[in-house]
Amino acid sequence: MKSYKTILKNEEIETVVNKSRFVGHCARVLNEEEAIGFIQDIKNSHRDATHNVFAYVIGLDNEIQRYSDDGEPNGTAGIPIINFLKNMELTNIAVVVTRYFGGIKLGTGGLARAYAGAARDAVEKGKIVEAKQFSRIRLGFDYSLIGKIENTLSQKKTLITEKVFDEKVAFVILAEKDEVTELLENLVNLTANQIAATELESQYYLKDGSNIYDI
Repeated sequence: MKSYKTILKNEEIETVVNKSRFVGHCARVLNEEEAIGFIQDIKNSHRDATHNVFAYVIGLDNEIQRYSDDGEPNGTAGIPIINFLKNMELTNIAVVVTRYFGGIKLGTGGLARAYAGAARDAVEKGKIVEAKQFSRIRLGFDYSLIGKIENTLSQKKTLITEKVFDEKVAFVILAEKDEVTELLENLVNLTANQIAATELESQYYLKDGSNIYDI
């Protein structure tokens, strides 16, 4: 399965350009319904704003792409935002840039830079991370193998999410999908085939360095 880039957390940030106030908002979304809900929430919170411009990209292949200038001159607001998202190869993300007009017209180029800049600042604050598919696997083995297995998992930076000590030891681990085959082969060789492995499920998680987060 493909990995993809998105943001770690929802954020907002405010900038002022020639007396106009721009508030950039970004959110990680899983589908178009969530994107539309996020946009409507921002609009409700900023009913008195001059414009609430939005753009969103959804899907592993960017299947869904939508934007709106919300009354700004055509091509000066929504397109610069969605182009920024596409250039950064981001998906499953929605951005709204709220503008409170300050009395000074920015021109088409100024508007495009202001909207794209507000989107960029919000996304940077939200932090770009990679969403990767992980497998949750149950390992079963004898007590005598605990040290070897813990050391190997630590070296591979594989997360142990659960430990059960019964007649045998059971670890539940979270491993990147594309590394599972090699990891299990290493464990089998390490233990002389004295280990049982059962894949419980696969799903996407956000990876930020060595940290893993639920989506």
